[in-house]
Amino acid sequence: MKVERPWIAVILLGGLMMSCKPLGPNYSRPVIQTPADFRGTPDGTAPGDTASLADLKWFEVFKDEALQDLIRTSLAQNFDLREAVVRVDAARANVGITRADQFPTVAAGVDVTSVRTSLSGSFPLPEGFEQRRTFGSAVLDLLSFEVDVWGRLRRATEAARADLLATEENRKTVVATLVSDVAAAYFNLLSLDLELEISRRTLKTRADSLNLILKRKQHGMATLLEVRQGEQLVYGAEQSIPVIEQLIEQTENQISLLLGQAPGAITRGRSLTAQEQPPLVPGGLPSALLERRPDIRAAEQNLVAANAVIGVAKAAYYPRIRLTGFLGFQSDELSGLFKGSTGIWQFVPHVTQPIFTGGRLRSNLDLANAQQQLALIEYERVIQTAFREVSDALIQHQKIRVTRSKQELLVATLQDRSRLSYVRYRAGVDNQLNALEADRDLFASELLLAQIKRNELLNLVQLYRALGGGWQQ
Repeated sequence: MKVERPWIAVILLGGLMMSCKPLGPNYSRPVIQTPADFRGTPDGTAPGDTASLADLKWFEVFKDEALQDLIRTSLAQNFDLREAVVRVDAARANVGITRADQFPTVAAGVDVTSVRTSLSGSFPLPEGFEQRRTFGSAVLDLLSFEVDVWGRLRRATEAARADLLATEENRKTVVATLVSDVAAAYFNLLSLDLELEISRRTLKTRADSLNLILKRKQHGMATLLEVRQGEQLVYGAEQSIPVIEQLIEQTENQISLLLGQAPGAITRGRSLTAQEQPPLVPGGLPSALLERRPDIRAAEQNLVAANAVIGVAKAAYYPRIRLTGFLGFQSDELSGLFKGSTGIWQFVPHVTQPIFTGGRLRSNLDLANAQQQLALIEYERVIQTAFREVSDALIQHQKIRVTRSKQELLVATLQDRSRLSYVRYRAGVDNQLNALEADRDLFASELLLAQIKRNELLNLVQLYRALGGGWQQ
């Protein structure tokens, strides 16, 4: 008996399946109008310059070795990143599950039955009749294979692959965010260290001045009011120190969490003022941002997946063809189980055509179209948000450098004013009020300069991330 006929039918149906174009629209990237250059591009950058700060690896931007060690530790232990990696593994497994529906499931089965008949049963057997008989069968089962004529399963696999790529891009986004968060927290910590140093230095200066006032009062050269004014400055400086120390420890705890570690001290490297910054921070071409930023690529893959789901919804209108059957051997004697005369087969095609679903199919298609439009809107929003973030960071980069240079001049002026005021006070040609006022102004200006230098480094972090850097290994 020939057994090729069912497989010939399967091959023909498979050829029909492969020759049919899947239903639904094929994805094409939306046309996005990008500006010729970023608003706020630094002076000295050539128009249309393709170079970008984001082309550098994170360890080429942040050169403090202590900061590099912190970032490496966070990339190995951070909880959010570990979760993102597992999500990628789950999405990859989901692609395998979805893709498996395109292939037939074949299971092998072997059955051996041995029966012994009683001679003294209800129907007595003649003498010499064989009481024990063995039946055997060996089959390959084709378990409900769907012939993907309309491309429903192919579109579902396409959507699953896009989800996987979007999840991978989300992992890269987590990496870039983690690098920038660790760098920002580290620079905040260095800024607090500098503020603590300024506060302690100011406290020492004010304590020395108070001692001078007390000595002058003993000789009748200062009043009690001047003593109280000196004490006011000393107590104010003392009060600021524990506040800064509290912020330092809390920032260390924040960094420890980013590292996936228990709260503890954080090793410092270079001071805030010794941190290197690139002389120029080119933004590059805005069109390249679409390929560089992983959040934009993730939004595009979400659009690809939503586009493929439309094909799945359209295929639901058409007949669904499922095949079941088996092929094997069956015999009442094991010795002759695989002889030609024992061959058996069964082939059962099953066609299902939706007739009335109460509007479910139409609603599913409308939902798929609406979700595709939402994904398109989100894709465009992410792109425009990225352009704004880059522009804001570039503008801040230019303005904050000007602010820092002016503040440095102001601090230098106030340092000289404070020195001259105390010289005049000690010489008895000026009152203490001018010296104390100069001291207060200098303290506030030095703290503000420390914050401006911190903001300048934070701007570098923000710009690097906005341009799509930080995830490259």
